[in-house]
Amino acid sequence: MRPLPGAPGVAAAAALLLLLLPRARADEHEHTYQDKEEVVLWMNTVGPYHNRQETYKYFSLPFCVGSKKSISHYHETLGEALQGVELEFSGLDIKFKDDVMPGTYCEIDLDKEKRDAFVYAIKNHYWYQMYIDDLPIWGIVGEADENGEDYYLWTYKKLEIGFNGNRIVDVNLTSEGKVKLVPNTKIQMSYSVKWKKSDVKFEDRFDKYLDPSFFQHRIHWFSIFNSFMMVIFLVGLVSMILMRTLRKDYARYSKEEEMDDMDRDLGDEYGWKQVHGDVFRPSSHPLIFSSLIGSGCQIFAVSLIVIIVAMIEDLYTERGSMLSTAIFVYAATSPVNGYFGGSLYARQGGRRWIKQMFIGAFLIPAMVCGTAFFINFIAIYYHASRAIPFGTMVAVCCICFFVILPLNLVGTILGRNLSGQPNFPCRVNAVPRPIPEKKWFMEPAVIVCLGGILPFGSIFIEMYFIFTSFWAYKIYYVYGFMMLVLVILCIVTVCVTIVCTYFLLNAEDYRWQWTSFLSAASTAIYVYMYSFYYYFFKTKMYGLFQTSFYFGYMAVFSTALGIMCGAIGYMGTSAFVRKIYTNVKID
Repeated sequence: MRPLPGAPGVAAAAALLLLLLPRARADEHEHTYQDKEEVVLWMNTVGPYHNRQETYKYFSLPFCVGSKKSISHYHETLGEALQGVELEFSGLDIKFKDDVMPGTYCEIDLDKEKRDAFVYAIKNHYWYQMYIDDLPIWGIVGEADENGEDYYLWTYKKLEIGFNGNRIVDVNLTSEGKVKLVPNTKIQMSYSVKWKKSDVKFEDRFDKYLDPSFFQHRIHWFSIFNSFMMVIFLVGLVSMILMRTLRKDYARYSKEEEMDDMDRDLGDEYGWKQVHGDVFRPSSHPLIFSSLIGSGCQIFAVSLIVIIVAMIEDLYTERGSMLSTAIFVYAATSPVNGYFGGSLYARQGGRRWIKQMFIGAFLIPAMVCGTAFFINFIAIYYHASRAIPFGTMVAVCCICFFVILPLNLVGTILGRNLSGQPNFPCRVNAVPRPIPEKKWFMEPAVIVCLGGILPFGSIFIEMYFIFTSFWAYKIYYVYGFMMLVLVILCIVTVCVTIVCTYFLLNAEDYRWQWTSFLSAASTAIYVYMYSFYYYFFKTKMYGLFQTSFYFGYMAVFSTALGIMCGAIGYMGTSAFVRKIYTNVKID
């Protein structure tokens, strides 16, 4: 039997996707040890404290390595490679439950060049990160005296490791041995290891890294309550105003049906019924519009699934697992993009469906990869660990071409065949109706600018917690809050866009598709503006690399959020428009 065409590509893609999932191995990856078994201390990265993403290999500073034979480390998941994890063996001899008395493990021959490197690191408050059994440990390189004239290096690493049974459950580092940096001297680096029994359960060992006082602060609860009250108010407002108004509209239109032709001509005809022949006219630029809607539906599906997974599994306990999960889920949900984008494009009479499929499939990946490619040049110039390896770039491209594109094709074909037929409650006139003049605040541009204020208001407190966990040294773990905020955002967005669309149609302007999308998507503008405030007033970031990294990826985040909100707003408004025109009698 001959192999199916494209089978090697599919097999390669499947193999690449397996890279996204952590693999079980022995020792530290099984997290169980025998007495006297080797425990590896990995040195990860070093960098300025205020620039969390500006990291370099630990041994880019002239630290010395222990005498123990080197162990190589490979990127276990795609998330690790993309996040700049660069584990290197420390060379320290550590064995399970075996105390190590203070002793020298290597010696630094400090010439002027090495001293200058350490002085620069101390001036910029460099911290380094290490791992023992996947538990992170942080330490500071050194410190300056009060006058800023003399600089000192911490040379003694005092490790205290807690164990429960045959598992490691706690690690603490104390930096001691402050030595003045003087050129042309030798500095001895030393360490000690103290093992102690602990009552901490293995499942709870990451709890010490969480910050309940920050994430479960009264302000956080108040913001959720405040947003919930906003939802009740908006839903009530929409229900009361629109239902009462629509009831009056239906009564007025029914009365008009009973009039003869002369009375109807003399009558005061206005309102959303007058545009029934144009309201289901295809939007301008339907190819781009349907691609954006499909991408927004996929982003929503990814957000929902990843939050649910994070609520069930503690993804923060594995390096890069959140990013790996997001990439895997994004690739797996590609049919959602194809289905909604392809079916909408078919209903709008689009004929270049293959082009639409390609644009829909690569819209978000191209935006993310383009931003990453630009920042990668700066990372390479800085010799930062965030520079993405060429092999990782190839893996991402293969996922796009061999996983995302085929799945998107499947979704597009299903969408075109299952829900691609236009079934509008009103027929579309051959000649577009002229749009009358209206007051300035009813113009689509004004509606678009104002539409994002309330959705942003419902999430901006949560944005602070999310930003702080990503750009500062906090681990975000309250995904229940995030799920509530996502639900609130969806309800607020749909309510706002329905109200905006109703007023637009009442002004006899039938260009509601782009208006509903953009009025919800304008939330992204306010989020990006808030990111400027956060950068200048809540952080102490500096330098070209960190600044470009921050504003580059904040632009990606804001754009993706805007596309998701736009798709949610359009889908809710589309159902509303279809409903009101189904219920009114039209000749």
